[in-house]
Amino acid sequence: MTPYRLSRPVELICFALCVAQLAYLAGSFVQGSWIVDPNGQLIATDFVNVWASGRQALDGAAGAVYDAVAHKQAEAAAVGHPFEGEYPWIYPPTFLFAAALLSCLPFLWAYVSWIALTFAAYVLAIRAIIGDRAGILFACAYPGNLANLLVGQNGFVSAGLIGAALLSLQSRPVLAGFLIGLVSFKPHLGILFPLVLLAGGHWRAIAAAAAMTGLLVAASSAVFGVETWQAFLHSVPAASQAALSEGRADLAKVQSIFAVTRILGGSIALAWTIQFLFAAMVAAILLAMWRSRISLHMKAAAFVTATLLVTPYLFLYDLVVLSVAMAFLLHAGQAEGQLRGEMAGIGCASLLILIFPLVKAPVGFAATFLVALLVLRRAWRELSLQARPRAFVPVPQAPRALL
Repeated sequence: MTPYRLSRPVELICFALCVAQLAYLAGSFVQGSWIVDPNGQLIATDFVNVWASGRQALDGAAGAVYDAVAHKQAEAAAVGHPFEGEYPWIYPPTFLFAAALLSCLPFLWAYVSWIALTFAAYVLAIRAIIGDRAGILFACAYPGNLANLLVGQNGFVSAGLIGAALLSLQSRPVLAGFLIGLVSFKPHLGILFPLVLLAGGHWRAIAAAAAMTGLLVAASSAVFGVETWQAFLHSVPAASQAALSEGRADLAKVQSIFAVTRILGGSIALAWTIQFLFAAMVAAILLAMWRSRISLHMKAAAFVTATLLVTPYLFLYDLVVLSVAMAFLLHAGQAEGQLRGEMAGIGCASLLILIFPLVKAPVGFAATFLVALLVLRRAWRELSLQARPRAFVPVPQAPRALL
C-alpha cells in the first residue's frame, strides 16, 4: 500500500496545531503557570498524584494512597509546599508499579520522563495505524494532547495501549491480549473489551488478557499487600459518589452524557438513568457491529468511540484516546477513499476539543458522538457494498474436443 498522504490544506492545519501547542506550552512555562511557578516552586497538577503515590509505595505505605488525608500530605511533600484542591488516587494497585518507578527520580525529571515516554508510545501507535509521516503529524497535531501534557495525565498511555491492542488483534492476538491486560490500570476504559472479544471469537486474545490481568493482580498483591486491594475496592464507590453524585468533580470538565444531563438541569437520578440506557444502546450497537462482516479497522474505531461514550467518568485528557478512532477512520479512507464530509467531520470534532478552554462545557462528548456517527456511516457503507449483488460474468467454457 502506498504511504498515506494528507491533503495539503490538512497538512498545513496539522503543522499549525503542532506549532500552536508547542508555543502554548513554552509560554506557560515562561509565565510560571506550568510545572514551576514564578517563585520557582513546583506546581501541583495531576502528576503529583502519581509521584506521591509511588513514594508512599516505596516507603512501605501503599495502602495509604487510598487515605485522602495521608495522600494529600504526601502530595504536599512532593511539591514542597501546601496547595488547594486534591488529587485522589483512584487507580487499582497495579498502577503503583509505574508510580513507584517514576518516584525513584526527582519530581521534575519524573514528570518530563513520563510525558516523553508516554507521548512517544502514543505517536508510535497512531503512526502504526495511519502509516508513515502522516501518522506522526496527525498524532502530534491532535488538539487533545494539550490537556494531557499540561497536567501530566495518562491519556497517552491509554491511547497507545488501546490503539496497539486493536491493531494487533488479528495478526498478533497474544500480544493484543497482553496489551489489553495492561489497560486494566484504567478499568472504565476496558470494560467493553470482554464484550467485543467474545463477539469476535478472539479466544487467544481473551486468554492472554486474562493471564496478564491475573499476573498484575497477583504481583501487586505480593509486592504491595492484599490490604492495598481491599483499600482500593473500599474506596471506589466513595470516590465515584464524591466525584459525580456529590459534585466534587467540575461537571463542565466531565465529558459524558451524565454530565450533559446534570448541566441541563436534570436530577442525579435522571442523569444515571440516561447514562445507563445510553450505555446499553451503545453496547448493543457495538456488539452487532463486531458480529458483522465489516473490516476490523472499522470495528476498532467503533470500539474506541463506544468506550468513551459508555463511561460516566471521563475527562478531556482521556479524549486522547479519540485520536485512535480518527486514525482508524483515516486508514479506512486510505484504503477505500474518503467519504464526502468525512474529513470535515474529523475537523469539527477536533475543533470541539480545541475550544474547550474557552467554553468549559462537555464539548468532548459532542466530539466523540460526532466521530461515532462518522464510524457508523462508513460501517453502513461497507455492509451495503457487501450486500450488493455482484455483476454476472459468464465463465468461458473450454471448447469441446473434436471427435
